[in-house]
Amino acid sequence: MRRHVSLYGLTVSLPLLIWQLLFFVFPLVFLIALSFWTVRNFRMQPDFDTVNWITMYGRGIFWQAYATTLALATMAAVLTSIFAFPCAYAIAFKLPERAQRWAIMLMVIPFFTSYLVRIYSWQVFLSDAGIINVMLGWIGLGPYGLLNTPGATLLGYVTLALPLVVLLQLFSLIFIDRTLVEAAHNMRCGRLRTVFEVIVPSARVGLVIAGLFAFILSFGDFVSPIYLGGGDPTTLSILITDTTKSGQQWPRAAVIALTMIVTLMIVAFLSIRFAYRGRK
Repeated sequence: MRRHVSLYGLTVSLPLLIWQLLFFVFPLVFLIALSFWTVRNFRMQPDFDTVNWITMYGRGIFWQAYATTLALATMAAVLTSIFAFPCAYAIAFKLPERAQRWAIMLMVIPFFTSYLVRIYSWQVFLSDAGIINVMLGWIGLGPYGLLNTPGATLLGYVTLALPLVVLLQLFSLIFIDRTLVEAAHNMRCGRLRTVFEVIVPSARVGLVIAGLFAFILSFGDFVSPIYLGGGDPTTLSILITDTTKSGQQWPRAAVIALTMIVTLMIVAFLSIRFAYRGRK
């Protein structure tokens, strides 16, 4: 059937269209144009030159930072999804409706505090004279270098994404048809088998999208690699900062940013395609 576009529909959708144009399309177009500008005597000049792309893609540090960022973001997405699922499952299937509302509120509370403050609090725990090493010292262990490590960076990524991933998984699990679970139990299907063969496939879309959000947040994060990872190994977000400080090379930083955007778009496309695979 042919769809008719009404004036009311256009009016309602107009604010969203304006928002996308102002805060996504126009900045993206400017970023693409900026990547072809040149810098002479610490001043940017409008130009159309591919030297920035050739220079950045020809540097080993760029590809090393790209591989590091991709690996850390992937591990963070996997770990966050694994840690979040038992929590979301327990809230969706084990708690009454009133307790579920309280649990959802508790998952929202971390967003009331600054992410930077939470990262600073992890420094108190992970430093050489921090809480964890002090407690390990009570039993004759340590101190261990927990701060300024890739593991600390991963911990920061999980801290950033975990509440959101729990909420997204929870909303997906809550709307699963309970008759499917009851049917599996009636057929003497064990709890673990029911989870992996009934619940997870039924909530696949929500679980994949939750993992995708964890990947996106981790891939572009700057705070954890700096304040928990110590800037080593270098990630793309750190490389952008270093590039802008080195001779005001904003066009080269735009190349890095565009590479990140394209990577995220590819990952998002593949993830959503996998999530909806086989669904009509």
